Amino acid sequence: MQSQALSQMKCKITGTGSYIPNVITKNADFDQHEFYNLDGSNFPHDNETTIRKFKAITGIKERRYLDENLNTSDIAVIASQKAIESSGIDPETLDYIIVAHNYGDVKTNSIQSDTVPSLATRVKSHLRIKNPKCVGYDLLFGCPGWIEGLIQAQAFIKSGIAKKCLVIGAEALSRVVDKHDRDSMIFSDGAGAVILEASDDEESGILSHESATFSFKESDYIYFGKSNHSSAPEEIRYIKMHGRKIYEFALVNVPKAMKECLENSGKDIKDLKKVFIHQANEKMDDAIIQRFYKLHGMTPPEGVMPMTIQELGNSSVATVPTLYDLVLRGEIEGQKLQKGDIVMFASVGAGMNINAITYQV
Repeated sequence: MQSQALSQMKCKITGTGSYIPNVITKNADFDQHEFYNLDGSNFPHDNETTIRKFKAITGIKERRYLDENLNTSDIAVIASQKAIESSGIDPETLDYIIVAHNYGDVKTNSIQSDTVPSLATRVKSHLRIKNPKCVGYDLLFGCPGWIEGLIQAQAFIKSGIAKKCLVIGAEALSRVVDKHDRDSMIFSDGAGAVILEASDDEESGILSHESATFSFKESDYIYFGKSNHSSAPEEIRYIKMHGRKIYEFALVNVPKAMKECLENSGKDIKDLKKVFIHQANEKMDDAIIQRFYKLHGMTPPEGVMPMTIQELGNSSVATVPTLYDLVLRGEIEGQKLQKGDIVMFASVGAGMNINAITYQV
């Protein structure tokens, strides 16, 4: 009877928070960069043309970078404090702190990632939580890391292991980009966090999820590699990606995962109010949502996919929780949610990993 009750229990987001860095870097700020292809060859056109084409494809006109005195774990703490305040819980009652990131703390002008102690341990320490049974760990899952953390937190709650979890997505990609790589203009910094709790509320909570890793041929679509500049030091590595392969992979696989996730929820496509998709590339996200709705014989309703990539860029694991927090707080024009609304979280990233969650607000 107890296991049946646990399986029927809902897992509800009771608080949200985010941190958007203060440093705004516009596309024009890249005008003096020397860009090269992955093989070190020169670009066939000038920077003005490169930047114009970049904007047309990605939709990005500016992005946010961390202040020099802040690290990934610092902004994870700030987002967490807002989520805890929003939920009204006592942080000492948290059972798990899950921090999704990919590169740890990388200090300004450093080439080394610092992950000892774990970022989750640092967050717990800065939150001044004394309870030793509040367990903290880090999650490396590419850009879908925060959604995967939410899936894991749900598993803890439904199994009876936990009642309250803090799930964070935080990243400072500006610290690991190659200034000679055009793709460096995509990446940004930020943090988002939620409190997920066991709930008897039948009108709210996680309804279904889907998760997958494609690695037979796709494992190195995103990787750590040397600078595009042939004379750069060999020992320094930066985030790299095969953009065309990722684009083609995402368009085939993400809509299918989203469709299966929605079907498993028992909800109809017409019930879906919003899709909070990883802010990776405006053109790619638009193509994904078009294909997702086409699988249901429909076109996407206007405004179903909130976007922040134009101003905030791609902050990896932070994009989805930040987007959700901003919409809940009414900070994105023309976007709002009401209790009972059906939404979906979806992401794709290094691995190649894909996941999705159907959620009732």
